[in-house]
Amino acid sequence: MATEQQDTMEVPAVGRSRHLLDEVFGEADIRINGDRPWDMRLHRAEALDEIVARHSLGLGETYMRGDWDVPSLDQFFYRILTADLPRYIKPWRNAGRILRSYLINLQSRRRAFKVGEHHYDLGNDFYQAMLDSRMTYSCGYWREAKTLEEAQTAKLDLICRKLGLKPGMRLLDIGCGWGSLISYAAKNYGVECVGVTVSREQSNYIAETYADLPITVHLRDYRSLDQPFDRIASVGMFEHVGRKNHRTFMRVVKRCLKKDGLMLLHTIGKNLRHSTTDPWIEKYIFPNGELPSAGQITDAADNLLVCEDMHNFGSDYEKTLLAWHANFERHWERFAEQYGQQFYRMWRYYLLSCAGAFRARYIQLWQWMFSDRLQGGIERVS
Repeated sequence: MATEQQDTMEVPAVGRSRHLLDEVFGEADIRINGDRPWDMRLHRAEALDEIVARHSLGLGETYMRGDWDVPSLDQFFYRILTADLPRYIKPWRNAGRILRSYLINLQSRRRAFKVGEHHYDLGNDFYQAMLDSRMTYSCGYWREAKTLEEAQTAKLDLICRKLGLKPGMRLLDIGCGWGSLISYAAKNYGVECVGVTVSREQSNYIAETYADLPITVHLRDYRSLDQPFDRIASVGMFEHVGRKNHRTFMRVVKRCLKKDGLMLLHTIGKNLRHSTTDPWIEKYIFPNGELPSAGQITDAADNLLVCEDMHNFGSDYEKTLLAWHANFERHWERFAEQYGQQFYRMWRYYLLSCAGAFRARYIQLWQWMFSDRLQGGIERVS
């Protein structure tokens, strides 16, 4: 298996003259051709001009091509984001993308299945190798956990306890993934579950794996939901809804939630309302994805649902991503021929850049609790 460290040793750092990026990276204490774990080892000098010209896309694509390496990508991105180097990106460079996100509904019904086909349908065997035994593809809860398996089980149980699940209830999971929550809730809390996904691979996996449980899975867009449920959860799906559809999502929840019901929304969130998705992430990992801000979430629920609680454990996502990366590296030889070296570099860049972003608190992980004007509030669970 080719590792980044091996690539760095085999391809010597290039000689070059001083560049603008020396000054920019210096703000984050990153040296080009330095010898520390977070320093960039440059293999093609022209990559620096491409990074300056194309910013995030240039940085990611030159890495995917092997133009540079960093022994510890998560430390590299932690330093970049802690030093707020994105401020060097002039506002006009993103003006077109910002305008596009406001004028075009990038998460329309017609586009709804694109992310499923591009990302979640990569192959169940690939995700089984990277994730925990239940294939839980969202942040674990590491408060008392020492392993990925323990953290994901703790997260699933935390959700069930927050929702106050009891035998006989009906639970809807909007964006159910490979069924980790609905299978856990059905087995441990005796509830009937309905899951909705835009991934054919996920739908088929749930139908085959959990045929003995009271679970129904639908391959459909969330906007068509109209059945009543005692409880609703959405875990790691709201990031694909988009600002133009936030209010629609909350109306669907309102329509499907019984009068004494509760809804839990588990989502990654951004600190700045008026910002757009990182262009490299949008192009290569989550097409049409868009993180919500806290204000956008409360705006969407305004006069529809009551926010009963908000719990931030974004620092736990760094541990989750590093655990996924360790599994990915451990099992890569099984997939190397199928996916190739460029995918390998793309995927580790994705996992480790996100780990650095969560460590820098550049992005967050929230669990929101909503009710349909439930009288007297709810019991807080942690």
